[in-house]
Amino acid sequence: MPRRTRLASLVAALLLTGGCAGSPTSNPSARPQPAPASPAASAAAGAADAGSPSAGAAPAGDTIDAATMSGIDVVFLSTMVGHSERTLQIVRLASDRLRDDALRTLAAAIEATEADELAAMRGWLPATGPGASAAAHHHEGHGDDAALDRLRTAPDADVDRVLREVLADHQRSAADLARAQVDVGRNERVRDLARRIEQSRTAEVELLRGTP
Repeated sequence: MPRRTRLASLVAALLLTGGCAGSPTSNPSARPQPAPASPAASAAAGAADAGSPSAGAAPAGDTIDAATMSGIDVVFLSTMVGHSERTLQIVRLASDRLRDDALRTLAAAIEATEADELAAMRGWLPATGPGASAAAHHHEGHGDDAALDRLRTAPDADVDRVLREVLADHQRSAADLARAQVDVGRNERVRDLARRIEQSRTAEVELLRGTP
């Protein structure tokens, strides 16, 4: 499949994934706005919206009964909250300097999707009870801070390449975490989110590594 066609398909899938995450978005105007897309990506986004009228429209304050979640579910959500926070740091740090239109479109789709997922996961995490300490885990320094330093100091001519490398490694670790959660998680909604995270991050890694 041509790379541009694969990119358009992934952008459409990412937009649908964000709508299905059940995020309690309380301020739609604060949602990240994707950068100008290529014609193929724009068509994919339009198809996603047309095929899913309810995409992005989740009930405010969507929560999960804490009693239905195991400690493993809580640890997974807490870990993924930190991981998604770092993803947003990565893409926002580089977004204004990217030169490749396809990479800029992919980064914008990742940002919008993970912002939605992040809101959902925060709403699902219990504030008290078993596993709450994991939910309160301090995420400063999550992941490899050296990767952010690489992006900050990369010359303009190298930013696209560095983002592909940094983001591919970062998203691969998310796919690995999600794949493990599908096997051991208890709550079906959390496991469903994990399935979609594993599929989307795996596809993103393939695109990031396959981009010339």
